[in-house]
Amino acid sequence: MKKIIDTERISFFKDFILNPSKIGSVTPSSSYLTQNLLGSLPWGRLHTIIELGAGTGVFTEFVIEHKRPDSIFLVIEQDARMRKNLTEKFPQALFGSQAENLPCLMWQYNLSKADCIISSLPFTVIEKQTRMNILTGIDTTLSDQGIFVAFQYSLQMYRTFHRIFPSVNIGFTLLNLPPAFTYTCHK
Repeated sequence: MKKIIDTERISFFKDFILNPSKIGSVTPSSSYLTQNLLGSLPWGRLHTIIELGAGTGVFTEFVIEHKRPDSIFLVIEQDARMRKNLTEKFPQALFGSQAENLPCLMWQYNLSKADCIISSLPFTVIEKQTRMNILTGIDTTLSDQGIFVAFQYSLQMYRTFHRIFPSVNIGFTLLNLPPAFTYTCHK
């Protein structure tokens, strides 16, 4: 297991070096960040769950372990190699490749509004128009009682998130490389 994790981390780091605006981090999220971001979600009432920027599947695995058996889980990852690995590892999930196409993917899979959207997207390095398209898609596809959770490496997105969501709570995870801010947003 250690060898698989090391190979995964090396591959992730290589992808980051080659394209930092698409990968957004030098290493996959830690178990501490995963627990801080996802641990207190109301799993019992989440029917439709979406993950944006799944990467190596750290959050994906947590969701699979905690979601209701009848929940629908849509995973979006633009990196073709990572998405292929995810589809093999988590065949029970639905998959898409572009976060900016979220409303179309929801329509394609005949999904109603999402109860929870989880994001690992590096919003601060995504081109502004693309970022706004993604955030508009999140806003239109999330149910009125929906929850949006994300992590970022700065507080730069706070105002933008607060323009969309009336309630934005911030947390901090020191035990992650690099340390990360968590955002929990409610409509």
